[in-house]
Amino acid sequence: MSAANGRKSIFVTGAASGIGAETARLFQSRGWFCGLYDIDETGLSEIARELGEENCHSARLDVTRRDDWKAAITGFGEATGGKMNVLFNNAGIGRHGWFEDIPPEESDLVIDVNVKGVVNGVYAALPLLRETENARIVNTASTAGVVGSPRLAVYSATKFAVRGLTEALDVELSGLGIRCTSLMPWFIDTPILDMGTTEGSNVKMADEIREQGQDVYPVSVAAETAWDAAHGKDVHYMAGKRAKQARFAARFMPGRMKKQILQGLPKRD
Repeated sequence: MSAANGRKSIFVTGAASGIGAETARLFQSRGWFCGLYDIDETGLSEIARELGEENCHSARLDVTRRDDWKAAITGFGEATGGKMNVLFNNAGIGRHGWFEDIPPEESDLVIDVNVKGVVNGVYAALPLLRETENARIVNTASTAGVVGSPRLAVYSATKFAVRGLTEALDVELSGLGIRCTSLMPWFIDTPILDMGTTEGSNVKMADEIREQGQDVYPVSVAAETAWDAAHGKDVHYMAGKRAKQARFAARFMPGRMKKQILQGLPKRD
């Protein structure tokens, strides 16, 4: 079994692709030991081989299942000597479309992964985090957690929830020496942009983004911002210039922002 051997360690959910995989690459390149977890076992195997088996521990993890969390945390703890410097609660899914067109069961799944998955992770990882000096939780939220996003209503709601949880835990866990921060990206070039109203839908969010000429940032921007979130003094970290602009507009020009959103909203069929 691979071992951290004194290296700092990060536990990454949603590690098989996108922001999770790129963040693991970045941290490993800077000398960290990485825990890689996802439901995509093929993707996990590929990223583990890329990083080198001696630099990581990987296992299948469905973040909605507490038994999966228990097994993953146990394996990670054995590899790190019972330590965890950073929990990166990154796994997430979405559904894109008019609220009434998205089946309730699909919305349930978005809530289960994006909110319950994060809560499950904090519960499971706390014993290791408490044993690690200056430990930190980094939760992936979204600019959709700053501005209510039409046609992403439930996804947006989950990211507002993650934002609120992050702020509350950053205060609550401070007495244990644990910080809690969030990563809030703008549109990042990852598989989540292929979200439709249902799994396998032919109508993809990526197509609408391209038609509107929206900025889409490379995944490296999110990974670098995740590094900042794991080391900086702020609570929320915006990934991409447009994310920072959206936060400013939501705070100081909410009326103007709503008007811009309405202008870009397509008509219902």
